[in-house]
Amino acid sequence: TTATQKTVDGPSAKDWRGGRAVNGNIIPSSTGAAKAVGKVIPALNGKLTGLAFRVPTNDVSVVDLVVRLEKSASYDDIKAAFKEASESPELKGIIDYTDEAVVSTDFTGNPASSIFDASG
Repeated sequence: TTATQKTVDGPSAKDWRGGRAVNGNIIPSSTGAAKAVGKVIPALNGKLTGLAFRVPTNDVSVVDLVVRLEKSASYDDIKAAFKEASESPELKGIIDYTDEAVVSTDFTGNPASSIFDASG
């Protein structure tokens, strides 16, 4: 939930969906996150698109990442690569990894920029 979301349906200067009540709705919205990644990691500039879903949760968000790999890899290979990255000196504390059955509030207060959820 954001500061600009409505508690009841009402007008929105940005778009029709933005004026809908936050409680009980999943509201598709634009996001600048994909463009921001391209500015931080120039090799990804123009290669990402993004869409946000406003849902009535506290302080966390989710990314459903779909990629095209140059070489084939199993899901176990991908999980192992993310686990290894989360433990590396370069990315420890930036990427976190979990294989526990967690829900959104379990991530509140986690300082990592991204958490790979391998449980699903």
